[in-house]
Amino acid sequence: MLASIGFKEFWKGVALPALVAVQFLALLVGGVMVFSTARSDKLAGQRQERLLALAIQQSIAEIQNNQEASTYWDDAVLRLRESPLDMEWLDNNMGVWFHEYYLHDEVYLLDPRNQPIYAMRDGERVSPQMYGAVSGDILPMVGELRRHLQHGFAPRSEGTGQTVSVAANSLLRGRPATISIKPVIPESAEIAQPAGSEYLHISVRFMDGSWAQAQSRDLSIEDLRFSTVPGDGLAHKLENSAGETIGYFNWVPFRPGAQVREMLAPVLIGVLLLVGAVLVFLLLRLARNRLELELSARRMHYLAYHDPLTGLPNRTQFDERFRDALATSANLPVALILLDLDRFKNVNDTLGHLAGDGLIREFGARLTGLLRGNDLVARLGGDEFAVVLHNTTNEQAVTICERLQERVRLPFQVVGGEAYVGVSAGIALSSPVMADAAELTRRADIALYRAKADGKATHRIFHGEMDDAVRQRREIEVCLRQALANRDGLYLLYQPELCGLTGSILGVEALLRWAHPFLGNVSTEVLIDVAEETGLITELGEWVLEEACRQSLNWPDLFVAVNLSPVQFHALSMADRICQIVARTGANPAKVQLEVTERLLLANTDGLRATLKQLQDAGFSIVLDDFGTGYSSLSYLQLYPFDKIKIDKSFVQSIGQADDASSIVIAMLSLAAALKLVVTAEGVETEAQRQFLKAAGCAEMQGYLFYSPLTANRLDEVLATQQAGKLSPIMRRA
Repeated sequence: MLASIGFKEFWKGVALPALVAVQFLALLVGGVMVFSTARSDKLAGQRQERLLALAIQQSIAEIQNNQEASTYWDDAVLRLRESPLDMEWLDNNMGVWFHEYYLHDEVYLLDPRNQPIYAMRDGERVSPQMYGAVSGDILPMVGELRRHLQHGFAPRSEGTGQTVSVAANSLLRGRPATISIKPVIPESAEIAQPAGSEYLHISVRFMDGSWAQAQSRDLSIEDLRFSTVPGDGLAHKLENSAGETIGYFNWVPFRPGAQVREMLAPVLIGVLLLVGAVLVFLLLRLARNRLELELSARRMHYLAYHDPLTGLPNRTQFDERFRDALATSANLPVALILLDLDRFKNVNDTLGHLAGDGLIREFGARLTGLLRGNDLVARLGGDEFAVVLHNTTNEQAVTICERLQERVRLPFQVVGGEAYVGVSAGIALSSPVMADAAELTRRADIALYRAKADGKATHRIFHGEMDDAVRQRREIEVCLRQALANRDGLYLLYQPELCGLTGSILGVEALLRWAHPFLGNVSTEVLIDVAEETGLITELGEWVLEEACRQSLNWPDLFVAVNLSPVQFHALSMADRICQIVARTGANPAKVQLEVTERLLLANTDGLRATLKQLQDAGFSIVLDDFGTGYSSLSYLQLYPFDKIKIDKSFVQSIGQADDASSIVIAMLSLAAALKLVVTAEGVETEAQRQFLKAAGCAEMQGYLFYSPLTANRLDEVLATQQAGKLSPIMRRA
C-alpha cells in the first residue's frame, strides 16, 4: 500500500488523520470519563443522603408503631390506675421491655397531671425524678399532645391507623434523639376514660449510638457520626419539629466514580495504544472486508430470488422470468402449470413441520427432475409450486402432470416415517392473442381450483367454460348478498318425516330454496357451495334456522329438522347463537333437530364435541345425516352425542337391487337399536322399500313415496287432512 501511494501521501492521507482521530478520541473518552464519574459520585452521595433521611423518618414511625401495642390496651389503662403501681408489670410491658425488645434508650410514664410515675434508662428502672433532666425538652411536646386530646381526637388516626401521638427529633442532654409520646387509652368502649385523664407514654431513642451504627451498616454509609457542625465529607442536617437545626450527621461519602477513574486510567492508556496498532490492522482488512461485502450482497440477492428451503426460484424471480418468457417467446406457446399438494397439512399436523419441510424439498427435487433445462420451476410459498414450459402444447403439459402424479404417488421418506400426498394441477397456455402473465396466472388458478373441486390428485386445462363458471359463481355471490340483505327470493320447503308403523307425520325437514328473477331457480348444492366459499353460510344458516323455528310454531306437535353446514361451526359461540335465535322465535328446543353430516366430523376435535354437547344439553336433538357415506361412521357414533341417525338414500334405494344393501340396512338398524338411537330412512321411493323398512323395524321414513317437499300452506292442508282421519295408511305424493 505504501509503495503504491508513497510515504508522504500515506502520512498525509492515512496516518496523520488516524493519529489526530486517536488523539481526539483520547480527549473525548477522558472528558466523558471525568464528567461521568464525577456525576456518579454526586448521585451516589445524593442517594446516601436520601436513604439516611428516609431512615430517620422510618425511625420515628417505628418507635410509634412499637408503642402502639402497649398504649392502646385496656389492661394498661387499668394497671396505671392501680395504687400502688405494679412496677414489675410496668417493667415487663411498658418500660424495660422496650429497651430489651425494641432497643429504646429511655421510657417515661406521666400521670394526667404530667407528673412522672415511672422511668427507665438503658434497660434499668430508675427514679421517676430522673424525668426532670429531660422535661424541659419534652414538656412542649406533652402540651401539644394534651391539646389534641382535649379537642376530642379519635382513638385512632385515619392517616396512620394508629392512636394519636406526637413525635419529633430533638437534642436531648446534648445527644440527638427521637422522642415519641402516646396516650395510654382503652381499646374497648367498656372502660371509660374522660378527656384529660390519660396517662402518657414517652419513648426515647438516641441516634448517635447503636442506631447510627445500624444505619451505617444497613445503608453502607461509612463512619456515620453526629456533630453540631457539618464535617468535611457529606452531611445531613437534622432538624427539630420547629424546623431548627440541631446538628448534622456526617459520613465519608461513597465515591464510585473516583474508584472507576483509578481503575480505568491505566486501562484507557493501554486501550489508546492498542487502538493505534488496531488501525494498522484495520487498514489491511479493508480490502478483505470489501470482498466479504460483495459476497454478502450476492448472498442477499440470492435469498431475494430463491426459496431458502428448496433452493428453487421464489415468487419474485418467478414473476420476472415468467414475464420475460412471454415477452421472448416469439409467439410460441408457453404453458403455465400451478401445482398444489393434497393432504400436505395432514403431514404437518401428524408428523411435524420437520417432516413437512423434508417433503417439500423432496417434491421440489422430483419436479425438477421431470423438466428440461430451460423450463422454470418455482416454489410460490407453502405447498404451492409453479412450472413454466417453453414452446410446448397442451398434450406435453398434460404428460408432465401425469408423470409428476405418478412420482408423487410414491412414498416420501421424511422424519417420523413415510408420508403420502397427492398433487393437483391447473394448466393455462399462452397464445398470440393472450400472453399476459397476470391473466394466464388467473386462468391456471381457475383450472387448479377445478382440479381440486373434481376430487384432487388430478389436473385440468383451462377453457372458457371454467371462466364462465367462475363468473357465474361470482354473479351468484353478488345476488346472494343482495338476497340476504333484502330477504328476496329465499324461501323454505318442508319435507315430512313419517312414523314407520302408522304413517302419521312426526316432523318435517326444512329445505332451502332460492328463486332469483334473473338466475332462476338456483341449485341448492351450488347455493350452499358458494355460501360456504364466501363466508355467507353463517348468515344464511341462521336465517334458515330462524325462519323454520317461526314457522314451526304453527305445528306444535311436529319436530322441525334444520341442516347445519360444517362452516357454521367455525363461528365463535356458534351454540350460543343457535340458542339465542330459537329463544327469540319462541320455539321449543325439544322440537328442533339439528342435522350435521360426516364432513363436519372429520375435524374430530374436543371443541366440536363440546359444541354438540352444549346444544344437546340445551334441549336440541343432534342428528347424523347421510349415515354410512363417510369414513369411520361407527367411530363417530361413539365420539359424538347423537340422538338420531338418517340412513343415506343410496342404501335405501339399493334395497332389492344390490345383494348386500338389505343386509347393510338391517345392520345399521341393529346398531342404532343397540346404541338407543332413533333411525330415519331417507329416499324411500317404492312400496317395496317401505315394506322392507317397516318389517325391519325402522322408526321413521322420508321420501317421495310419501311427500315431496311442501310449502308451509300445503303442509297445513296435509296436516288438517291427517287430523280429520282422511289420510290413508300409505301416504301419497302431495
